[in-house]
Amino acid sequence: MSSVIETPSNIGFQFSDEQVAVAHLVRDFAQREIAPNVARWDREHVFPRDLYGKLAGAGILGMTIPEEHGGGGSDTVTYALVVEELAKADAGTATTFSVHAMVAAAINAMGTPEQRRRYLPKLASGEMLAAFALTEPESGSDAASLRTHAERSGDEFVINGRKQWCTNAGYSGVIMVMARTGGDGADGISSFLVENGTPGLAVERVTEKMGIHSSNTVDLAFDGVRVPAQALMGEEGRGFRQALQTLNAGRIGIAAQACGILAACLHESIVFAKERRTFGKPIGSYQGISFKIARMQVDLDAARLLMYRAAWLKDQGRDFAVAASEAKLFASEAARRHSSQAVQIHGGYGYTTEFPVERYYRDAKITEIYEGTSEIHQIIVARSLLGKMD
Repeated sequence: MSSVIETPSNIGFQFSDEQVAVAHLVRDFAQREIAPNVARWDREHVFPRDLYGKLAGAGILGMTIPEEHGGGGSDTVTYALVVEELAKADAGTATTFSVHAMVAAAINAMGTPEQRRRYLPKLASGEMLAAFALTEPESGSDAASLRTHAERSGDEFVINGRKQWCTNAGYSGVIMVMARTGGDGADGISSFLVENGTPGLAVERVTEKMGIHSSNTVDLAFDGVRVPAQALMGEEGRGFRQALQTLNAGRIGIAAQACGILAACLHESIVFAKERRTFGKPIGSYQGISFKIARMQVDLDAARLLMYRAAWLKDQGRDFAVAASEAKLFASEAARRHSSQAVQIHGGYGYTTEFPVERYYRDAKITEIYEGTSEIHQIIVARSLLGKMD
């Protein structure tokens, strides 16, 4: 874990002793608190709310929040290490943590001083979880066409509309909500911090998902939700840019999540290939199996390099958006592809719940979809090379 990473961009870094210690802390926590319970959470679709109090107590939940607000002040590389370690044990837990940290970072970077004082200590302590509400039933990748409106009424805004697939929002304390305060297009969108329990805000539907069952995903209804003008993040009309900035950082977390799933697939495949015997030999002795495992390792190393490059660029204050898209695109597709191979390596056992690879297979798919589909990230990378050609 202390190896030096070099990339064609002439960057190099070595994990610090502190980063290695944090990764070990999270790994031990995950083995103790998550791994023994994850099969039940997955089977019963349990959101383990009390787990996040324990994560806070261990200093993990608020690790990216500045120290002056009760957090650990960790950098993005450390954050990526933590997400990967959580995802090795449970991708759903990694999703919850990643979105929580993503919104906390947005509040710290784009919120007012009062918003930072009000929310960041509670997000660090686990008193509150954070949620993100951008997608709507008729606007997903085309987020600039969202229809939820926030109309000014004296010293308040009144929000009406629907949001879809909001991670954590059924259990959160505060939700970052994008709503239209102006005309059509991106420049008419603003961001608000809306607290759970505000009159008119309701969970309309709990989403039943293919995977990440321990992560809470809901649709929200905003019916005359009144929030004070102080709930506005920054200036009116900057919400779409704020959402993109938030998602750019969040994509590093999804790449890390995909790496964690892939690492778990690799571990289980190695163990099974050594123990399972056919025709008198371990199945790992057959190239049909060993080559699959070799490719898993190569793609995991490549995905990690892309992920840490994006995290490093962000920590250096450099433009990291395209690097984050590259990392998210490659890591998510590798996780989906190799989780399928892990099931194949396990044969009939892989199709049963006796082994966790079937869960990895279901969990991996979402990494190609949320926080920008693979197609969106290919557009981003292509435009960085060719420009916008239409």
